[in-house]
Amino acid sequence: MNVSYYPGCSLEGTAIDYAASIGGIGSLLDLTLTELEDWNCCGATAAHSINHHLALALPARNLALAAAAGRDVVVPCALCFNRLKVAEKALKGPEGANLGIPYLGGIKVWDLLDYLTQDAYLQALAAKVVRPLAGLKAVGYYGCMVARPPAVTDKKEAENPQNLERLLRVLGAEPLDWSFKTDCCGAGLAVARPDIIDTLAQRLYERAIRAGADCLVVSCQMCQANLDMPQKRIGQKFGQDYYLPVFYFTELMGLALGHPDTKKWLAGHLVDPLPLLEQKNLI
Repeated sequence: MNVSYYPGCSLEGTAIDYAASIGGIGSLLDLTLTELEDWNCCGATAAHSINHHLALALPARNLALAAAAGRDVVVPCALCFNRLKVAEKALKGPEGANLGIPYLGGIKVWDLLDYLTQDAYLQALAAKVVRPLAGLKAVGYYGCMVARPPAVTDKKEAENPQNLERLLRVLGAEPLDWSFKTDCCGAGLAVARPDIIDTLAQRLYERAIRAGADCLVVSCQMCQANLDMPQKRIGQKFGQDYYLPVFYFTELMGLALGHPDTKKWLAGHLVDPLPLLEQKNLI
């Protein structure tokens, strides 16, 4: 299958490990991700609070490029996905004429997780698992941007998404139920209000532990960074010794499929997941 691919800015910088894992599993699933030529920043997170027209025009241009290519476009970043969906609604509505961007339509904007958890892909994935993730207890964490508001994202399970759980079961892991999978981690406030970040992230750690989790699994690189990078500091602040690795779902797919570069991807984490995986005899 060949689809258009909009990586977004952070996958070429702070989330380069996420990008590598996406490319790795794509090759194992016969998925060709054709990067949009000459794509630009989607404007997340600040453009919408500064210039409304620009905040729509930036993602709308990317959407027009995808439509011109004639293929559905897959987006791994929750913020980029949200902005492209906002632009899609604008281009189809009265604001579209004011943007001055020709849009052919006829394509679908996919969140990467949703794309890879279609029934056909899950069936193909199940047949390719060589190292089931038995014994790994995980909570799926979607964050707040990829599913809401449903009027924009078109997500049918906006408050209680299930695709991470479906995927984890196919991979052989044990997905645990918890009520906080779409709570905000505060990533957009990382610079301006780290005190709020500390409170929000610490609550998620505590709730994951109470659910019985060994780790968190995410589909958003902003959430991954916000829960992984400050974990030691937040633990010290609250007098706790947290150890909750934060995996990209694509990394766990690579591990279960036996991709040889999985350790390289995991090396980019500040909370080292190798002790957990070694304890579970998974690596």
